[in-house]
Amino acid sequence: MKQFFKMMFASVLGVFVALGAFILVAVIVLAGVAKGMMGSSDYVPNPNTVFKISLSGDLTDNDNDTNDMLALLMGEEPSASLKALLEAIEKAKGNEQVKGIYLDANGLQTGTANRQALRRALMDFKKSGKFIVAYADTYTQGDYYLCSTADKVFLNPQGMLDVTGLSMQTMFYKGLTEKLGIRFETFKVGTYKGAVEPFLLDKLSDANREQMNSYMTSVWSNIAGGIAESRGLTADAVNRIADEGILFAEQQKTVEYGLVDELKYRDEAEAYVRELAGQSGKKLKTADLGKIRSLQFVKEEKGGLIAVLYAEGTITSEDVPAPFNAIESTITEEAGDELAKLRDNEDVKAVVFRVNSPGGSAYISEQIWHQVAELKKVKPVVVSMGNVAASGGYYISCAASRIVAEPSTLTGSIGIFAQIPTAEAALQKVGITADGVKTNRFADFGELNRSFREDEKALLQASIERGYDLFVTRCADGRGMTKEAIDSVAQGRVWTGEQAVEKGLIDELGGMETAIRSAAALAELTDYRIVNVSASKDFLQDIIEKLWDNLTGSALKSISGIDHGYIKVLNELRTPSGIQARIPYDLKPL
Repeated sequence: MKQFFKMMFASVLGVFVALGAFILVAVIVLAGVAKGMMGSSDYVPNPNTVFKISLSGDLTDNDNDTNDMLALLMGEEPSASLKALLEAIEKAKGNEQVKGIYLDANGLQTGTANRQALRRALMDFKKSGKFIVAYADTYTQGDYYLCSTADKVFLNPQGMLDVTGLSMQTMFYKGLTEKLGIRFETFKVGTYKGAVEPFLLDKLSDANREQMNSYMTSVWSNIAGGIAESRGLTADAVNRIADEGILFAEQQKTVEYGLVDELKYRDEAEAYVRELAGQSGKKLKTADLGKIRSLQFVKEEKGGLIAVLYAEGTITSEDVPAPFNAIESTITEEAGDELAKLRDNEDVKAVVFRVNSPGGSAYISEQIWHQVAELKKVKPVVVSMGNVAASGGYYISCAASRIVAEPSTLTGSIGIFAQIPTAEAALQKVGITADGVKTNRFADFGELNRSFREDEKALLQASIERGYDLFVTRCADGRGMTKEAIDSVAQGRVWTGEQAVEKGLIDELGGMETAIRSAAALAELTDYRIVNVSASKDFLQDIIEKLWDNLTGSALKSISGIDHGYIKVLNELRTPSGIQARIPYDLKPL
């Protein structure tokens, strides 16, 4: 029997060693494949080349080699980044062999702010006199917002086009938690801080409804206005179309209303692009993102260094396990460490800090804020906001020399909260009681098996109020405003970028290019070079950890039917401090 267990153990160990070796080899091989997919630096486009942009997958702000490797291992398409697309569009514009862009829309997942940056790049590309043609089997609203910039917009005769406006839904769990016997002790500062409402109410508060209507109307006006401008319509006309619902191509309404130029099958659309580019043959010849991005810039970069540091995802402690979904990034104190390194690097003359975050841990936000403030004492630091830079995302931005955001960036949400569950009634329902001893009054603070005492509530509420006062102070100091002025636009309220300019929370509307120009001006640099800084973990460690998390997440879903996305949100809220500076919504892309 002993021999049997010995052999079994050896066999199991051998399987795990072999599996580990296989994963390691696969990672190395796929790394090479991915680098090849990104194109080599000696790529030379053929005459009459067409740059094909596939609008699909999740669009991150920065390149993420780990997520690309993981996507390949999981049998998925590597995702593009906003950085890569903007670089490639700029290079395609300046290369004589590239005649135009072919947009193949297939459900790009990102926020409106990133789409605004891409729209601006596409409009700028058209100034070169080159063409843009768009095609889709079905246009999502977000994809159509981008593709409406094209000279020709084609749709499959059996496809459809979704221009229906925006909506937001909040799920409320008060009734469920009451039935389960779970109570959420809630502590917050901020009239508009709606993150706690799902466990306290059964519908939106008036304040939360007001802010949601306000910023959603602002975002939609940008989308409808952009479509109207590109298609020669009025915003009122776009709204009338939206009120009719999803438009089916077979009804010819998309053409009649001026949203689409013609109904064409894919081969017909590509034949049109081939003819427009002056290509011979029967198949459209295109270059992908990797090849176009590898083209050399015609202008030589020289002068002082401007470093670009990306901070993307929930702000959390490093000892909180990574989310199951590997595409989701997190911001830890490592971002602060990188800011400190940039402060001490004499070759770097200015820093652009790209922030795309709904917030998270108030404690970690304070640590990163400190490093931004220290950096600003030595050299200019300009924040470029992405889809969202709210609550903790605004906290880590407010000390910057200058803040730039897109019109539809969601920002502000200056407020904090803590929400702690107690399950005394739930435990009693199943016959569980608890008893114990303690040495001091607050030694059993936060125990799950009982409700909070009034003195405990007062203690935690006082801590939340101190945290809010500190947040407001940081914002007031950073923006050169009084605490009273900040408080009047704070209270947890979310603003769009165009609203935030009016409130003094940001300085200027624009994207990364605007932020970089601003950093150069503040550093008095006529000529400059850009260097991108990564705060990622060790590549191999990161990919193995995330692969394991994805496998376990998939297994959990198949066994329990629970989507790992829900667990991810709960997991992110489980920070050591418990106090959150986080936007009150789990945002989903258009």
